[in-house]
Amino acid sequence: MPHSSQKRPTAAPHKGRGELRDQPQQSRTRQRTRTPELPGATTPYRTLFKKPGTLRFTAAGILARLPMGMFSVSAILMIAGSRDSYALAGAVVATGLAATALVAPWTARLVDRHGQAKVAVPATALAFLGGLALIACVHWNAPDWTLFASYAATATAPNTGGMARARWAHLLKDDPAALHTANSFEQAADELCFMLGPVLAAFLCTTLFPEAGTLMGGLLCMTGVLIFAAQRSTEPPPTGRTTAKSPLRTPGIPALLAVFLATGAVFGSLEVVTIAYADARGHASAAGVILGLQAAGSCAAGLAFGALRVTGPADRRFPWCLAAMTTLMTLPWLTATTTGSLVLLAPALLLAGMATAPTMVTAMSLVQHRTPKGQLNEGMTLAVTGLLGGIAGGSALGGWVVEHGPGSGSGTTGFGVPVAAAALALLIASAQRTAGHAGGPTAVHTAEPTAVRPPEPPTNSRPPH
Repeated sequence: MPHSSQKRPTAAPHKGRGELRDQPQQSRTRQRTRTPELPGATTPYRTLFKKPGTLRFTAAGILARLPMGMFSVSAILMIAGSRDSYALAGAVVATGLAATALVAPWTARLVDRHGQAKVAVPATALAFLGGLALIACVHWNAPDWTLFASYAATATAPNTGGMARARWAHLLKDDPAALHTANSFEQAADELCFMLGPVLAAFLCTTLFPEAGTLMGGLLCMTGVLIFAAQRSTEPPPTGRTTAKSPLRTPGIPALLAVFLATGAVFGSLEVVTIAYADARGHASAAGVILGLQAAGSCAAGLAFGALRVTGPADRRFPWCLAAMTTLMTLPWLTATTTGSLVLLAPALLLAGMATAPTMVTAMSLVQHRTPKGQLNEGMTLAVTGLLGGIAGGSALGGWVVEHGPGSGSGTTGFGVPVAAAALALLIASAQRTAGHAGGPTAVHTAEPTAVRPPEPPTNSRPPH
């Protein structure tokens, strides 16, 4: 009978060849079924950088992005120290960020059309000249309007983080699990820059001379972009001129940009308020360290989020991430108003930062899936533009509340601004998702970022190999 003939290796123990041939097959099957259950958090990242050229462009991108966390803090310390006005410093930074919000999408469109290497280097050089002009105006006590003009000239700096994400999207377009890990890593890299940048800026401005932070930031940015642009093997191909409409007209993108605007106000106000709070207690140099702890919490949460098995549509997770950020942002406010302690504010900011990276990773995932093909860099730059616009408004509002709000001498009231901004972002996201469920156009675009682990069957039934 056929059934008994299948048991021939067991019935004849001397035929060891059959046993040896069957044994490895069973072992391999057991290994495949156990692999998704292993908790090794570093495995996805180790696999990510096995692709040729990825480590080089990532390292160069981090070097170019490090000044992101330096420029605002350096400008605030430099201008406030020279002109004795946090309101002026916050307004100048807000003007520069608002100018970036207007110019950055055009720079990104040029990058999509002509390639990263051809556009990024001259755009960064122009921004570097604007930074040098700001240093000169502060150093030689030029009129206040020159500070606004020179800082606005730095708006041509390209979005290096967006260009790095565009490279990952190009390299991993057929691997959603690896793309989720790459997006999480890039967000963690952003947070690392915001963690180290303020510390470095505060150290340079208070230890060497007030203009040192802005000068060093410009040099690092220029060097990083030059190295990044030289990595041509991983650069996505330019699309050339296209008749496609702007991603701003894509369903779901405008509401998402409004959320980025409110989220940016969280970061901008928190930065200015924390610096003023530390300065009011005679420890201005400690502001960079404290802000670095907030970014450290976000960086750790981003790396952990990238190693998790994420299921369900991103638009369902997004309001929960914003709700967590709103809740945790109340911790610095409660700590400042009840204790007035700079030491206790540090762990409160560390905890508050832990909801930031998962929120931004989820938001960037939604941007990637809603942006039309061939316009990814422009779409992500629009998201960063919204973020920068919010940072600009948050910086100005935070500076005004610090100087003119209730309890302006202590600087504690300003911590209510990031809480209100986070609540506004949650309200916008919840309203947009409700509209999508009611039959709005956004429901079509948010179902894709679901399964992210290759061992599990993807929800779109595409073969895994």
